[in-house]
Amino acid sequence: MAWFSKREEWVNSRQLEDSVRQHYSDVFRFCSRFVGADTAEDMVQETFVTAHRRMKEFAGRSSMKTWLFSIALNHCRNDKRKKKPLPLEDWHTTQTVDGSNSLIEAEAIRTALAQLTSEHREVVILHESQGLNYEECAQVLGIPSGTVKSRLYYAFKKLRELLDTDGEMK
Repeated sequence: MAWFSKREEWVNSRQLEDSVRQHYSDVFRFCSRFVGADTAEDMVQETFVTAHRRMKEFAGRSSMKTWLFSIALNHCRNDKRKKKPLPLEDWHTTQTVDGSNSLIEAEAIRTALAQLTSEHREVVILHESQGLNYEECAQVLGIPSGTVKSRLYYAFKKLRELLDTDGEMK
């Protein structure tokens, strides 16, 4: 955690330090899905700095991970507004159901995900890649859980239209 330039400022926030240790890799993986691995480190740093500043606002109505994802999502959205879209090659390799990596399937999934709207792509990444349930996705996105379910339905419908049963583009 060398990026903490003023460690003494963080000492008083034991809960945040524990959260950094516990959630850093999840937040990094989450950010890299949105902005790529090169920019993800910066987004993670901004996420934890913002979390530190807003720690008093954390009321515990959601899990710390969910709260951090909502902060990270806002930083990633702001970064994407400033830059061009993420190139497809920056998406992480996707594993198939049996745990094997198939380059063709992964490329097809990346291509299909890139064709979704940002709202649908965000909810798919949160639910499928990060493993959040409907309520947690809703908290991160600041929308009702019914909207999460609806977006997932239409996102998967679109993905089924784009992909054949073997996970390849039609």
